[in-house]
Amino acid sequence: MALHRLDWREVPPEPCRHGVAIIGNFDGVHRGHALLLERARIRAMPRQAPVVAVTFVPHPLQLLRPESYQPALTTLADRAELLHAAGADHVVVLNTERSLLELSAADFFTRVIRDGLKATALVEGPNFGFGRQREGDVETLTRFCAAAGLMLEIVSPLQVDGTVVSSSRIRRSLVAGEVSAATRGLGRLYRLRGIVGVGQRRGAELGFPTANLDAVATIVPGDGVYAVRAWPPGSASYPAATNIGPNPTFGEQDRKIEVHLIGFQGDLYGQPLAIDFLDRIRDTRKFASAAELRDQIRGDVARARDVALRPY
Repeated sequence: MALHRLDWREVPPEPCRHGVAIIGNFDGVHRGHALLLERARIRAMPRQAPVVAVTFVPHPLQLLRPESYQPALTTLADRAELLHAAGADHVVVLNTERSLLELSAADFFTRVIRDGLKATALVEGPNFGFGRQREGDVETLTRFCAAAGLMLEIVSPLQVDGTVVSSSRIRRSLVAGEVSAATRGLGRLYRLRGIVGVGQRRGAELGFPTANLDAVATIVPGDGVYAVRAWPPGSASYPAATNIGPNPTFGEQDRKIEVHLIGFQGDLYGQPLAIDFLDRIRDTRKFASAAELRDQIRGDVARARDVALRPY
């Protein structure tokens, strides 16, 4: 398994060629993406061919319509790891630039898929689009594959809870604080990564020290208090209670991510920290006093500990 980051004009390494390819942004690597990889593996097995996932960085929207771009669901490193875990032998990351986005559908197929990857088969969903302004669709792809002698499988969208799984739907669930719905779409807990920074030390004053998560590159769930699992570097996970949002009790309006690791002893400042969202406990709200907030946090921590004991 390997990650290859390339200029789109480069010929991929030989182990990435002559395989079954899936192409997309794969934001979140959700259950629908996993289904594509499952079908690709079935196609690849009789030939002992590699399964190659091709993705793009940065996301094309960051160049085409930056005002419409929303933070990603996964970092590139996590995306590659998840794609491998779901069945990809190789992940090819093409550097997104204007020249790539301006290729016609025919040129993209010829230069990237046929000549670059030398793919023997493609597996895609019905909404696959490619080429300048997504002028190519699955009908276009079907014609191109037939002419080039490539097998093509179009996989029907996966539905969970009666709705089609998509990155945009998962993103909306997270923004609404519905982390359980996001879990069902992703097929795993949603993970947030950051670096522990210095906060106001309000938690320590209340008896519940927190790690303030800074430098977060992916989408942050909506304001509220959550039960999470926290992963300090080089350690097993800890149950934790996480507050996302301002601290209105103390008149602080800045949106923060504060994580109280239950039972943890040690200094995390400047260290990476990952948290997996288990469930939402309550809304963020203002309390009449620090003592009332302390009592609420005590209950939040107890509930977070109980939630962490459930199987996920």
